[in-house]
Parts: sequence; C-alpha cells; structure tokens
Amino acid sequence: MNGSFDEVLEQVRACRVCEAHLPLGPRPVVQIGERARIVIVGQAPGSKVHQSGIPWHDASGDHLREWMAVDSEQFYDRQSIALVPMGFCYPGAGNGGDAPPRPECAPLWHPELLGRLAEDVLMILVGQYAIKHYLGPRRAKTLTETVRAFDSYLPQYFPLPHSSWRSKLWMKKNEWFERDVLPALRQTIRNRLNDSSM
Repeated sequence: MNGSFDEVLEQVRACRVCEAHLPLGPRPVVQIGERARIVIVGQAPGSKVHQSGIPWHDASGDHLREWMAVDSEQFYDRQSIALVPMGFCYPGAGNGGDAPPRPECAPLWHPELLGRLAEDVLMILVGQYAIKHYLGPRRAKTLTETVRAFDSYLPQYFPLPHSSWRSKLWMKKNEWFERDVLPALRQTIRNRLNDSSM
C-alpha cells in the first residue's frame, strides 16, 4: 500500500478511472477514518448523494440509520463508522432504479482503504452487490436466506438487504427481520462502538 492513509483517500476522491461511463461525471463519495470499527459497504451513491457529496444523505440513509439505531452524529463520525460503497460514483439510471455500481471501484480501492483498518472491524454488507463481493460462495442461494442466516457470518460480516423503499415491502413479507435481525444488528453495533470508545 502506497502513501499515507490521507494520501490514499485523496487518490480515491480524485479517481477518474471510469469517467467515460458516468453520466453525471465522477464524484467519488466515501467516509473513512483509520480508527473506524464499523464499515458499511453499500451499493453506490444515488443522484441526491452525488449532488450533496455526503454518503447515505437520502431516504435510504434515513432508513439504514433507523435500522442501526444510530443518529446522524454517530453515523457521520468517520473514526467510528466508515462508509465505503461498492462503487464510489453515481452510476446513472438503470431499469427501475439506479444502474449497478461500477465494477472497477471495489477491486481497485477497497484493499487500499480497508487494509489499513483493524483486522476485527465489523463489515455491514448492505445489498446484493456487497454481499456477493465479500461473502462469495459462503452466501446462501438468495439474499433473503443470507440475511436470515446473519449470525453465521459474524463476527466479521453482517449482511442486510438494501435499505431503499423496496425494503419496506420486503420487510412485510419477512417479519423475522424486524423481530430477530434488527435487535441483533443494534446490539452488535453498540458493542463495537462501546469497544472503540474505551
């Protein structure tokens, strides 16, 4: 790994690798500090986040913070929680939503950034792209089955569905998520944040 942590972060924010494929141009969005104990790996910034430059600064972020039971101050403390998407820039619109995250980002930048954190960080994998990348063949046949088996991936990973508006419909069909998964998620997060403050 070349350069200091801040130098690598500057390189990420200046990245133009897939510029030709980005309809609104590059604007890498990431939050990370060297002491972070929790890493949230999402999909890619939406159009609102592209405009603001603030990760998860949209309805999906509101929903995710509700799931986690953390406030904005905790969520945006980069020395506690890192926000590292699979694709750092808004990929444009796709069929029925945003296009998939660009495939160049995670292989290029995740090792450079995450390799500098403590080995025991908790990685919250939000959505199918993060789950597929980090769990690979360990994941279950479906996202639903993977999320339901969350405790088999702890203490390193905690898989979640994407927190978009569609998740409300999914939660109605899968009542166990609110009953079983969210309390465990919140307790796991409290434990990690308490550990990091000691």
